[in-house]
Amino acid sequence: MKKQKLMLVIPALLFLFLAGCTGCTFPAEENENSGSLAIMTWNVHNLFDGEDHGNEYAEFLQSSGWSNEKYLGRLNTISDAIRRVNPQPDIIVLQEIESLVILEDLAYHLQGGHSWSHFAGNPGAAVGIGLLSRYPLENVMAHSITIDDDTAPRPVLEARILAQEAFIIFANHWKSKIGGDAATEGTRRASARTILRRIRELQETEPQLGFIIAGDLNLNHDEFYRQNASMICALLPDDPYCAKFTESDFNTGFQKDFLIISRNKPPMPVHFPQDSIVVYSPWIAELENGTYYYKNNWETIDHFLISNHFFYDKGWVYEKTEIINFPPFANSNGMPVPYSPRTGMGMSDHFPLLMMIRMSE
Repeated sequence: MKKQKLMLVIPALLFLFLAGCTGCTFPAEENENSGSLAIMTWNVHNLFDGEDHGNEYAEFLQSSGWSNEKYLGRLNTISDAIRRVNPQPDIIVLQEIESLVILEDLAYHLQGGHSWSHFAGNPGAAVGIGLLSRYPLENVMAHSITIDDDTAPRPVLEARILAQEAFIIFANHWKSKIGGDAATEGTRRASARTILRRIRELQETEPQLGFIIAGDLNLNHDEFYRQNASMICALLPDDPYCAKFTESDFNTGFQKDFLIISRNKPPMPVHFPQDSIVVYSPWIAELENGTYYYKNNWETIDHFLISNHFFYDKGWVYEKTEIINFPPFANSNGMPVPYSPRTGMGMSDHFPLLMMIRMSE
């Protein structure tokens, strides 16, 4: 895979690596089923290569027994698992990977024509986020996020997908709740604010351009109620109580730092002001249980959030989202199994999500 240079204006505290395919056939011409497209998002759970670079977690250092052989074994396991997904993902959004090298290695092992790859992370961070795609990626940018001297552990990675009709993907891995739910919510809301700002900018210039927000948001779709309706969360359902709870925000301006999620197709504001940005969440209407099991409870922290552009019989049309919860992603009890670098067993503590869209006739 040849490297390709791209000029980006990004904050100094951020680094972004990318690889491209030069002289390639446009993927839609190669894909026998080019009228449909599948997107996977997966927190793959600490995927490190076999070399020491200085930022690894302790258990992934060579001094702890980690090696290139273990890395290649894990690559084989992960690529074999992805090849069992049907339909095969055309675009893969990955969280908790170490570098661009890993994306390129995974693309090689998949042998699925994922010729386009991008990686973004913060300097000194152990892991970041990445994109693999069979379709060209354009206008890629990484958005660093800082609020009150707290920098989000990962940026938001934005890319334009050139697939018959272009659309935008925002790849995410928001701040975890380590340190306390309320104490960390402000940083997750800052990530939501960054995405809202970009959506408004895109609406100004290209109102017809659809967008999909994907990744591990470390936030349940019903987080507001799991927190006893005590604080504004970065995801809020479009219901009367949430609208009333945030009324003061709208009195002083507009929707600043939370995404409104809906079960309606297309997602349009019902209880919030009509100029609100509302996205469809499959968790509300389609999916059960969750992708992550924590303290004897399922969590719905991995997401696809989809703009209203995908719900009209024009261009790309949303079909469905599925949880990839079968072996080898799941054990005999139907649970995700975290990877253990000591034993080499397990896959990931998260299930992937797979979303399908099709091109209208």
